[in-house]
Amino acid sequence: MRFSQLFAPTLRETPAEAEVVSHQLMLRAGLIRKATGGIYSYLPLALRVLKKIEKIVREEMDAKGGQELAMPILQPAEMWQETGRWSVYGEEMFRLQDRHDRKFCLGPTHEEMITTLVRGDIRSYRQLPLMLYQIQNKYRDEIRPRFGLMRGREFIMKDLYSFDRDEAGLDESYNKMYDAYLRVFTRCGLTFRAVEADSGAIGGSGSHEFMVIAESGEAGIVYCEKCDYAANDEKAELHPICLPREEQLPLDEKTTPGMKTIVKLCQFLSITPEKTIKTLAYRTDTGTLVLALVRGDHEVNEIKLLNKVGCIQLDMANEEAITHALGSQAGYIGPVGLDDNENIIIVADATVMNMSNAVCGANKPDTHYINVNPGRDFKPSLVTDLRLIKENDPCPHCGAPVKTARGIEVGQVFKLFTKYSAALQATFIDIDSKEKPMVMGCYGIGVSRTMAAAIEQNYDQNGIIWPAPIAPYHVVVIPVSSKDEQQMALAEKIYTELNANGIEAILDDRNERPGVKFKDADLIGYPIKITIGPKAINENLIEIKIRRTGEVLYFSQAEYLSNVKELLIKL
Repeated sequence: MRFSQLFAPTLRETPAEAEVVSHQLMLRAGLIRKATGGIYSYLPLALRVLKKIEKIVREEMDAKGGQELAMPILQPAEMWQETGRWSVYGEEMFRLQDRHDRKFCLGPTHEEMITTLVRGDIRSYRQLPLMLYQIQNKYRDEIRPRFGLMRGREFIMKDLYSFDRDEAGLDESYNKMYDAYLRVFTRCGLTFRAVEADSGAIGGSGSHEFMVIAESGEAGIVYCEKCDYAANDEKAELHPICLPREEQLPLDEKTTPGMKTIVKLCQFLSITPEKTIKTLAYRTDTGTLVLALVRGDHEVNEIKLLNKVGCIQLDMANEEAITHALGSQAGYIGPVGLDDNENIIIVADATVMNMSNAVCGANKPDTHYINVNPGRDFKPSLVTDLRLIKENDPCPHCGAPVKTARGIEVGQVFKLFTKYSAALQATFIDIDSKEKPMVMGCYGIGVSRTMAAAIEQNYDQNGIIWPAPIAPYHVVVIPVSSKDEQQMALAEKIYTELNANGIEAILDDRNERPGVKFKDADLIGYPIKITIGPKAINENLIEIKIRRTGEVLYFSQAEYLSNVKELLIKL
């Protein structure tokens, strides 16, 4: 490809709409253009990257026995109604009606579709196991699409579904996909971690996320360097903290005017946050009030809370709801005296139950209780692991202090078991002649998200630094002067040789100043830049610059090709 013919409209200034690095650089490097909020056109350079990621994904899925198919994006409501997800999936689903008033959705995921497809043709255990996948656009009506391709309304995804006879078969399929995902992201040249994860709206009870490590990541992960435990911070479990028991003192009220925060309360009472019980009020989708209790120096893990309460949606309760239910206001609420209130669910972190003579809100403005003893002064509806893990908390497996990092989720694998097959009656006749539901798993990779995550992990002040396996082109050849016939002739020769030897090269043949060409090369992020200038003509020295390190090397015309091949293997 010649740059003079390439549709890659680069920008010198960063568009105001771009918040994160990947969004900024994809716009500036001429990879994408916005159609509307959360929806983008992929320009030629971006499409080359996407095709390379897809190729890696296909090769690894096929190697594990996956078979590619293509399912409709437009899905009839009846399938979703059979599983009950039509009414509970939420406002992220794009819903529409045809001219006959039949209801459809644009597929946000394809569990219902694939299960309905398979149930029509799989009859016997002899036809299992089965793994089917597709690479396709998905649609989710994000309430606030942002961060470019990181959270959009339309995105490219690989989704594979496994069908097995039993849980042992599911374990085997799951392990195959886990291994395939490790290979996919390794081959893409990314630094990542596989972490234990919550299954979310997809369902099931076993899941891992694959996180590209990046400071800009919206997800928190924790990991242990001693035992190699790793988990999403929403999933990470914690054992209760053992605390010394104190002689229980009488419960008493204390006037605490204006002390709505833990910090102010501790200063006022001359105590530490470890002596306080923080109470947060939530509303479920059915209107039930949930009070979550954690120690004052801890935070509530809202995913754990949602799962334990068993609701579909959980939101912070507003002041009006708190006043109506408790006669108080945020900052002064607590669990004492609410044991018999059937309209309130009290969920306490297990560490709270080990506290003695603590302080909590008294459900009166400007008032707290002191000498609160759980079990004596209140009895929660549920005691569980409720707190959000933080750095240096003990590893739940070995007890060593955990480390934290930020990550971008690019893939997730789920054990669905019979969640969908039972609801959709996808059954088979087993070897014992009994009808049984198929045991399922599902496995997703965000293809377009992987491209964005690769940039978030690989960039500098000058632009993108592509890992060689997914770079749009491996090498850019830049003649310093497009008016110098000798430089142009040698650049053409090298450009032709590179492509003939399987190295994807682009020739910057534009009649532009060298500085413009060099800036665009760094912005777009080709792994190797070959500069053809006076040294190449007068001294037979080809200048090769490695984008990632900035290292400059010189080789003769006879040597440069073999060295470029070796360098690309390392990049």
